[in-house]
Amino acid sequence: MRQGDLDDLYMEIILDHYRSPRNKADLSHVSDQSLHENPSCGDTVKLEVLTGENGRIHTLRFDGHGCAISTASASLMSERLIGKTPNEARSFIQTFLKILRGEDDRGIPEEWGDLVVLGGIRQFPMRVKCATLPWHAMEKTLSS
Repeated sequence: MRQGDLDDLYMEIILDHYRSPRNKADLSHVSDQSLHENPSCGDTVKLEVLTGENGRIHTLRFDGHGCAISTASASLMSERLIGKTPNEARSFIQTFLKILRGEDDRGIPEEWGDLVVLGGIRQFPMRVKCATLPWHAMEKTLSS
């Protein structure tokens, strides 16, 4: 597949998650103390994370508003972390953030599925904040 075709595919996946975000819900019942913001662009995200008796995340919903990258990232994150234990999720988040910040040169592994579309964002430092906002919010949510 040519690079141009790959870029088009990645943009299509981002726009799909932006237009039809997975696990987005009205979270007006969740405290505004759970609201996380990127003041430089106005993106916001609020999360609700529920674990089952087995200790695994069975529900991860988000609400808020933001650009296509922020919304797609929250949607992709919610799909990826459901089914993980909080410790597994924290470990995954830390690795993902290192890759996006360029602290890990290996790039996003193909086995991470559609998350690979966020790998190219490293080239645009201002957009990295958009892509990482939901992940930082999840990290804080799991720590509280």
